[in-house]
Amino acid sequence: MFSPEEIQSLNELEFLLYNYISKNKDKVIYMRIRDLADEVHVSTTTILRFCKKMNCNGFAEFKVKLKMFIEEEEGKLLNDDKSTFIEFMNRAATKDFEDSMKMACDAIYKSSNLLIIGIGNSGAIATYGSRYFASLNKFAVYIDDPFYPVSGEYLDNGVTIALSVSGETPTIINHVTRLKKKNSTIISITNSKSCTLAQMSDINISYYVQYETYKYFDITTQLPVMYILETLAKRVFNLTQKDKNKQL
Repeated sequence: MFSPEEIQSLNELEFLLYNYISKNKDKVIYMRIRDLADEVHVSTTTILRFCKKMNCNGFAEFKVKLKMFIEEEEGKLLNDDKSTFIEFMNRAATKDFEDSMKMACDAIYKSSNLLIIGIGNSGAIATYGSRYFASLNKFAVYIDDPFYPVSGEYLDNGVTIALSVSGETPTIINHVTRLKKKNSTIISITNSKSCTLAQMSDINISYYVQYETYKYFDITTQLPVMYILETLAKRVFNLTQKDKNKQL
């Protein structure tokens, strides 16, 4: 129901609304506009502006379309074509995306240590990412437990990569807040730059893909995140190799 272009057009408040609706579709179709505004802590004007961006003339029409979408989703097959990743790769070729990648690469290259954090599916990718960096001679540690204690001494000249699809996961936001207080440079990889985690990061890389759920489970593709981590690791490795070659 929400295209990548529509998602990318949302501002910070509208993205909060999008996240809530995506996770509470069955509830939203029975809500009044004022009830939804109170639940998400936004104005009714924000909701109407959101509906307009979704090509709906008001909240009533949006609820009708949402109800139709839910009914269609009940018996639908999951999207397994290449279009989502192809669309992401096209966005990865843009100057804004490349500028963010370059800033992240430079920060990691200059750092003394690297943490990669995430929970749930993002936690599994954090594990993969840390092993990938380590395989290319950049020591990295993953943390999938947001309450895991980290010494401030270890974070000296350190970088933290925080993974979150929504960028609104409270435990990740709290963890990043603690790491920022210990002067770790924060690089976030999120689905949108209009989220809390992106706003509080030193560098954000956003990938804008369709948010997907099956029943109550988040099944949003993690392919863009893997691509970003692998590309950063390879670029950091190449910078290190160039430095070594200069010293020969």
